[in-house]
Amino acid sequence: MRTVNAKIITSQVKKIYIEANTRITPEQTSGLKRALAKETHRLAAKALSQIIDNCRIAEARKMPVCQDTGLPVVFAEIGQDVRITGGDLNTAINLGLAEACLDGYLRQSVVDPLTRKNTQTNTPAVIYSRIVSGSKIKITVVPKGFGSENMGQVKMLKPATGVKGVKDFVLAAVKTAGANPCPPIVVGVGIGGTMDYAALLAKEALFEIGGGQRVRDKELAKLSREILSDINKLRIGPAGLGGVTTALKVNIKTFPTHIAGLPVAVNIGCWCHRARTIII
Repeated sequence: MRTVNAKIITSQVKKIYIEANTRITPEQTSGLKRALAKETHRLAAKALSQIIDNCRIAEARKMPVCQDTGLPVVFAEIGQDVRITGGDLNTAINLGLAEACLDGYLRQSVVDPLTRKNTQTNTPAVIYSRIVSGSKIKITVVPKGFGSENMGQVKMLKPATGVKGVKDFVLAAVKTAGANPCPPIVVGVGIGGTMDYAALLAKEALFEIGGGQRVRDKELAKLSREILSDINKLRIGPAGLGGVTTALKVNIKTFPTHIAGLPVAVNIGCWCHRARTIII
């Protein structure tokens, strides 16, 4: 049995949460540059250019890429052969996030849902944890901004609507969102399970958590391409100014469901699509 001290988890979570807020990934940078290279709409191209410049400046100055530093969402995979000492997992994660909020000068955005009183630490986080094989801990932190989170939707479709019903619902959700989620966006789609699980699948798909279906299944890959093409035909474009790139990517995850149902959820990520992963 391998042991990991809770203080290590705290320090690593603090480090990667600040990094997620201040530097987008090379993949995301490449996606934005590809979008700029093919953009024909003058205002949309200018918006993309400014987004790329913003990211460059944020990384150089170690400042947040966006003023909305998000509500932290954490996905943790804990190996069954590892034991955490010196504290519990959730406390260790939240402590690291709170330290990141203060030391990283991140905007304090987390409040009580009814009183609206600010927690002043950007915690507690929404934490999803699962036990997996092995003796390591894998943690992914996501600063989820609410310009995009507010645009998520869940719908219980009739099974007879089939794939066309799924595509129509996703397209309608993105069209309704318009410029609100700060395009160019990334779209996560969850299909199956129950109402609540479809929503989790959509968020996991958005950040490609938990491996599998989208990469392995050729039909899902084909469906992703078709939905992406349809979304970009909406011509919402960068910052809602029109143009050829409304979405950079569409990710889909599925799970078996009941014969009487077809749950579908859409979760949208903004252009900076922030996330970082650490394996301890």
